[in-house]
Amino acid sequence: MNTAMYQAATGAQAFGYVLILIAGVALVAGIIWAFRLGAKVREREPAPPRPDEQPKMPPGGPVHETREVREPDEVPRAAGESERLTPHQLGNVGTKRAADQSRPRWTPGSSGSFGGGGGGRT
Repeated sequence: MNTAMYQAATGAQAFGYVLILIAGVALVAGIIWAFRLGAKVREREPAPPRPDEQPKMPPGGPVHETREVREPDEVPRAAGESERLTPHQLGNVGTKRAADQSRPRWTPGSSGSFGGGGGGRT
């Protein structure tokens, strides 16, 4: 038989094996620590709501979405022609309900999108 197969590991090989073993034990210990930490955090969280604590439907039934066409408010103008308004003077851009509530549609004969392949307006 070949005696080279049964020779003892050299010092460098043994050190490598011990290093891999230590890394594996550290990894398993880290996973166990993370699991226990997660369990402790979960214990501190409030319990899920009971059935009697669940949200109730309004007396008038379900609330439906309202669709309406909106348009921007008028942008305020500066007092003089040489002045201009800064963003903090403009404030939040508001909207209001549009007088015309018909939804905009594509014009007949147009493709509806850029490069859509339609004839477009001619």
